[in-house]
Amino acid sequence: MDLVPALEEPLKKVVGPATAKVMAEHLDLHTVGDLLHHYPRKYAERGELTRLAELPLDEHVTVVAQVASARILKFNGGRGQRLEVTITDGSGQVQLVFFGRGIHKPHKDLLPGTRAMFAGKVSVFNRKMQLAHPAYELLKGDGDQVGEAVGSWAGALLPIYPATAKLESWKIAKSVDMVLPSAQEAVDPLPPALRDGRGLVPLTEALLKIHRPHSKADIASARDRLKWDEAFVLQVALARRRYADAQLPAVARRPKEGGLLDAFDAKLPFTLTEGQQKVSKEIFDDLATEHPMHRLLQGEVGSGKTMVALRAMLAVVDAGGQAAMLAPTEVLAQQHHRSIVEMMGELAEGGMLGGAEQATKVTLLTGSMGAAARRQALLDLVTGEAGIAIGTHALIEDKVQFHDLGLVVVDEQHRFGVEQRDALRGKGKQPPHLLVMTATPIPRTVAMTVFGDLETSVLDQLPAGRSPIASHVVPAQDKPHFLARAWERVREEVENGHQAYVVCPRIGDEGDDEGAPKKGRKKSAEEKAEEAATAEKRPPLAVIEVAEQLARGPLQGLKVEVLHGRMQPDDKDAVMRRFAAGETQVLVATTVIEVGVNVPNATAMVIMDADRFGVSQLHQLRGRVGRGSAPGLCLLVTDMPEASPARGRLGAVASTLDGFELSRIDLEQRREGDVLGQAQSGVRSSLRMLAVIDDEEVIAAAREEAVAVVTEDPDLEHLPALRTALDALLDAEREQYLDKG
Repeated sequence: MDLVPALEEPLKKVVGPATAKVMAEHLDLHTVGDLLHHYPRKYAERGELTRLAELPLDEHVTVVAQVASARILKFNGGRGQRLEVTITDGSGQVQLVFFGRGIHKPHKDLLPGTRAMFAGKVSVFNRKMQLAHPAYELLKGDGDQVGEAVGSWAGALLPIYPATAKLESWKIAKSVDMVLPSAQEAVDPLPPALRDGRGLVPLTEALLKIHRPHSKADIASARDRLKWDEAFVLQVALARRRYADAQLPAVARRPKEGGLLDAFDAKLPFTLTEGQQKVSKEIFDDLATEHPMHRLLQGEVGSGKTMVALRAMLAVVDAGGQAAMLAPTEVLAQQHHRSIVEMMGELAEGGMLGGAEQATKVTLLTGSMGAAARRQALLDLVTGEAGIAIGTHALIEDKVQFHDLGLVVVDEQHRFGVEQRDALRGKGKQPPHLLVMTATPIPRTVAMTVFGDLETSVLDQLPAGRSPIASHVVPAQDKPHFLARAWERVREEVENGHQAYVVCPRIGDEGDDEGAPKKGRKKSAEEKAEEAATAEKRPPLAVIEVAEQLARGPLQGLKVEVLHGRMQPDDKDAVMRRFAAGETQVLVATTVIEVGVNVPNATAMVIMDADRFGVSQLHQLRGRVGRGSAPGLCLLVTDMPEASPARGRLGAVASTLDGFELSRIDLEQRREGDVLGQAQSGVRSSLRMLAVIDDEEVIAAAREEAVAVVTEDPDLEHLPALRTALDALLDAEREQYLDKG
């Protein structure tokens, strides 16, 4: 069945080439259907004025307000003139300014008492909020004959669209008027039984009501319906993915009595936590089936995920297969290798003198290995001599061959492209079982949307013997003596025989900094406003400079070393070894230490410019201290003023150690888009109405409905409209994302 042509119609044919060009470039809207799904952000009530006191700085806004006064002022010795108009919402005021020749029309239009919509960028001038040269659209009283009868303004609720400086909300509204008749031809993807059962309005009605509501009830029913569309179509895509995976064959891997796993468990110096036992059982049950496991293992930093993963790998080796663990960086791969070999002891010495009878070989494979070591590693994998392989994505290069790959463990999934997961899958004789680990707590709803093709296990207890971490915000600008005290605290920890980390956002010897914000990401208005609020726009603090200042100043006499991503792998490893051995007392590093670094003797962490890190990143970093028996201390240093949102974020991180709570805060701050970086960007671009946090019930219900539909009709033969919507969702980029998930 073809997609309905009316909604596929290019916008330039309907709204004209000039408007269509701006819509394509600035709003990513290309067809009539795209514009119909460009929903109003909010609605202004006719007669109700926008609260001006709450306008965000530096953001493009649309406000409805009344003109209080207007005056023309001369400057430049009378040569220049400007028009100043004060608009009000009855309590607050905002100043509008127009310059030069552009002042005549507004001077005639904006008479005191006139109501209008104004659009522009909010700035502060002389401590007053102002809009410079805003665009405006007069709102005439009902009795007045408006020059052009704009249907958009007929209702009591004025839609305010996400707009840009190049295209104001009311111009978008006029374009929507032109395409609204096409809504009649929208194909409704929801199966009629589901729609009726849930009391949802038909799609055409929802589109009309969302754009031109007559009442708040219209908006509510339209939103409910449109959220369902998004949640349901996405969940059907994921359910089909899971269904297809469940049809794939895999080799069942059951551990054998008296094998490697039993020998390992027998020498463990502690008992597994209840959580570890429960999650292990879920994993072992999956491994014992003849379909590939697809499981996401979420666990707080330090909850013992590596132990759970290692036991699963040992079970697979017992069953005659091999297991591979993929880490996102060389530093991490080396660390996993070191800690796994330590945990296994003589069980990791397969084929060597002194190795235990059940032992296997644990091989490391990274891009920077020497040729001889690499040749040996490749040989160990292809012969099956190495039961366990640990490496970076060097493991998935074409040259690497396994004897019988049974399990793949991926560490920190969101740093690991979906294609790579797929390439590894092709290495087994049959698709291997897959375990994805993440220390970033992912709220359940995001797990259901972004990792919707994986079953989820959560480790939420910390192993016994872990110490609590005290966290404090250090406002360096407001209270410089707090910063001095922070360095004293670091010295005290070192004097007590412990070690400390100092984390900075940047490396310092310019080049592409790993800690710097990624290029291409547009800053949010909040970030820009925050930058403006910081008195001096200094660059973020850098590892190399901070290390020098500390060694010369407050930490003089201590052994201070630096670690960052642009160092040679051997140098990095040497620095980490010295730190782990306790030879270095203070490590000044970038976020390379964010995941997996395990030095139980490190008790203090000072994060410089902490406001430049995300909430979950701070939580990850903080997890590097308090890993031994001594309590941890994390100091979040910032120059941000007390009232800024950034300080609020840091306060939240300092107030709780619950990663799931923090991930909610993080998500509310950033929205779903960046939660897992670009590898998952497909999903975000398809969600317009659904807020992944607030709509947990809708997503959970949509998932159930989707599973029921797919179980009954995997190819959706009886639901052509749903099939059409699915094809539209799975355009090239997302098809790839979902397929490889």
